[in-house]
Amino acid sequence: MDTTATILHADLDAFYASVEQLLDPSLRGKPLAVGGGVVLAASYEAKSFGVSSGMSGRRARELCPDLIFVGGHFQEYQRLGDAAINVLGDFTPLVERISIDEAFADVAGCTHLFGSPPEIASAIRRRVRAELGLAISIGVARTKHLAKIASQVAKPDGLVVVDPATELNFLHDLPVALLWGVGPVTGARLARTGVHTIGQLARMPGGSLERLLGQAAAGKLTALAGTVIHGKSERPAEHNRPEPSQHSARSLPKSRFSDPRCVISPTESPAGCGQNPGPAGPCQFVFVSPTCAPSRAR
Repeated sequence: MDTTATILHADLDAFYASVEQLLDPSLRGKPLAVGGGVVLAASYEAKSFGVSSGMSGRRARELCPDLIFVGGHFQEYQRLGDAAINVLGDFTPLVERISIDEAFADVAGCTHLFGSPPEIASAIRRRVRAELGLAISIGVARTKHLAKIASQVAKPDGLVVVDPATELNFLHDLPVALLWGVGPVTGARLARTGVHTIGQLARMPGGSLERLLGQAAAGKLTALAGTVIHGKSERPAEHNRPEPSQHSARSLPKSRFSDPRCVISPTESPAGCGQNPGPAGPCQFVFVSPTCAPSRAR
């Protein structure tokens, strides 16, 4: 089993909405949704009212009367998404893109050139911000599943490094919805039985899970949880700078933690970053260590 956190998952924050605010500065700081009849993406200002991807436009306006709808600039989304992924490719050839705005990268072989994995992640974040004007959250962990979860915990505009020695502490109190593949329906079924966290799922007997979800779904979820919790190594394949036509956009649950113990001081954080500035600030650096593990979602 690998014992070093060298897998990065990089995910642009509120990507479509952030691009619209980049193209039209008058939209910055305002609740914004891309779409019309259905919300394709929402800015963090809109998300604070409960607006989310996949929601009907009517419901979104009920939650946020001042919501601004825009039609979207999809060529710009593709261009900027490609440019952000290419930044990862400047550090390692082992880049596996999984959607228009997110990718995995294995940096195990380039630390002698660019520094430790957290330093590489910080450099990527600085470059994406400086060159493209966009925020990108990155999770660093021993496996892809863990790195994916860590990047969701890091949002918005953050960096989370999961120490391999404290993976269980990091995972067990996180919402089960952060598991890659657990959707609203499965999450609701688990919640009805009192299973809200990854730790509670790990302690759930297999037979109970089968009765709740069915044999096939339970088997898939058990395998997924085992991969995440017990740590089967997953390395990105070599897909550096892939063609845009290979990818499609996806949205996954977002989560953020702000335990003050986990925030590196301004002198230790990447250049230009303030300490725990929140969604409106330039960035946040979070390090999960034996004395620092998130305890609850919000």
